[in-house]
Amino acid sequence: MSYTVVTFYKFITITELETKQELILAYCLAQDIKGTIILAEEGINGTIAGTQDAIDAVITYLHSFAGLADLEAKQSTADNLPFARMKVKIKPEIVTFGIPEAKPDCQVGKYVEPQDWNQIISDPDVTVIDTRNEYETKIGSFQGAIDPKTNSFREFSQYAAKLDPQEHSKVAMFCTGGIRCEKASSYLLSKGFKEVYHLKGGILKYLKEVPPVESLWQGECFVFDERVAVKQGLETGSYDLCYACGHPISAADKASTHYELNISCPYCYDKLTREKKLRQENRKRQREQKKSL
Repeated sequence: MSYTVVTFYKFITITELETKQELILAYCLAQDIKGTIILAEEGINGTIAGTQDAIDAVITYLHSFAGLADLEAKQSTADNLPFARMKVKIKPEIVTFGIPEAKPDCQVGKYVEPQDWNQIISDPDVTVIDTRNEYETKIGSFQGAIDPKTNSFREFSQYAAKLDPQEHSKVAMFCTGGIRCEKASSYLLSKGFKEVYHLKGGILKYLKEVPPVESLWQGECFVFDERVAVKQGLETGSYDLCYACGHPISAADKASTHYELNISCPYCYDKLTREKKLRQENRKRQREQKKSL
């Protein structure tokens, strides 16, 4: 049996957050949906999974709320449910950036359809920027894209402050599903950048719609669920996740002397205190016990 995974977001003013939180959670639980939906005054953002019928029902339900009738959901599939439970959270932002002047509902960059993206990023006058974090960019990105080497999206504004709007007259940005670029493009426009583009629907839509023979994507794309990464056509990728630090790990990482199953990996072994290692060993035993039941 396969499951449908959908991601969606929309920047729109939402009121009565607590009431909507309760209604949406109850409906998702009734449909046996798993995943996370974030609500904020600035909008909605979610990734959920379930049977196709259940997902269709939830998206139709979300469309019934004011301002969400055109909420677009991007679909992929998974052999197993990639989430363990269902959560609906209320947060200050649907994607944490921390910059008040970044308001996608007021101004945002020019959307570029996946079919037109190659032409944009192949233009030598365009500065192509990957707005994701370094652990994401390491496993895949577009040819020639700049990696700001951020540890969190909050740090992107520090990188952007180094860019000159006159020198970088054309900027094209991309991220996993498109949401981070909404805020990043709005921020650059507020700082005087004139021509700002971003990939509509993000990498996920590009990998789904652009044929492999035409694709300029290299590697895999990190996703925030148990699939860890996806590749062309949104098929499940080859990476696993380190339980200790949450870093994606490849077959080469597992061959390292610093890799210990469910305990540590080459990215965290030197930061693992004795206490944390003991906790990881206890969790490993608990997981093994559950599997044996």
